[in-house]
Amino acid sequence: VNWKTDGNQSSLGEFILLGVSDRPQLELLLFVLILISYTMTLLGNTTIIVVSWLDPHLHTPMYFFLSNLSFLDLCYTTSVGPQMLVNFRSRRKTISLAGCVAQLYISLSLGCTECLLLAVMAYDRYAAVCQPLRYTAIMSRRFCLQLAATAWLCGFGNSMLQTILTLQLPRCGQNQIEHFLCELPALLKLACVDTSANEAELLASAFFFLLVPLGFILVSYGYIGAPVLRIHSAKGRLKAFNTCASHLAVVSLFYGTAISMYLQPPSSYSQDRGKMVSLFYTMVTPMLNPLIYTLRNKEVHRALCRVLGRILST
Repeated sequence: VNWKTDGNQSSLGEFILLGVSDRPQLELLLFVLILISYTMTLLGNTTIIVVSWLDPHLHTPMYFFLSNLSFLDLCYTTSVGPQMLVNFRSRRKTISLAGCVAQLYISLSLGCTECLLLAVMAYDRYAAVCQPLRYTAIMSRRFCLQLAATAWLCGFGNSMLQTILTLQLPRCGQNQIEHFLCELPALLKLACVDTSANEAELLASAFFFLLVPLGFILVSYGYIGAPVLRIHSAKGRLKAFNTCASHLAVVSLFYGTAISMYLQPPSSYSQDRGKMVSLFYTMVTPMLNPLIYTLRNKEVHRALCRVLGRILST
């Protein structure tokens, strides 16, 4: 690996994450906002996991996948949030080479996994609305586990390739990353050789992990629309609409920001815009997901009351 060579001693084993170090007031504001966001993410996603696990009424495919998403979001924000908070309040904004590689691999893996997991959740909604009589047979426990495992394995497998390809690029002593975190487009900017092949591979991967699942989600909801409108009871129609609307809101937030980041050549990558977009999908979206899914979800409200009642009565 050439990333540790051709440089002075200070750049051998670490990177400097510049972020917005030239704007101390903005840095302080971001520290406060990210601390609040990270705390809410931990609280909201942990609540969904615990309630889905403890309440038997939520032992359904929908809440199994939602728990997977919540666990993924916890890991995603934890892979970048604490390091970001430390750097915002310290003078030496460094990260070790090993830490940078780990952050790149884990955050990229979790991002790819989330793309696939959101598509799996759309398929679950399609099966529930369009095949209600066969739903329990289609979405068996074994099939749900297989879908979730496939999403996780594909996400982590693809990111291994991306990380290795990026680490093989020589950087000629460059160790200052114009970002808050070790993210692929920012790291490609450090390379002192032509990165066209890496950019082409990144765009191909982004097409497979962003546009293909997004297309699948849109087709699934195209099929869902007509049966939802045919539901006779207003209550049933509203329940189906709320569930689908929640999922579509999460899809819009995540895919919108990820596509704007990765479906462009890193050579045309705007660093200031890239920093803000990254903050949105690594810190803000995981915080909003639990709120979007639970705010109007009476099933979760009742389950939370039952779990709290059980805890308080013991």
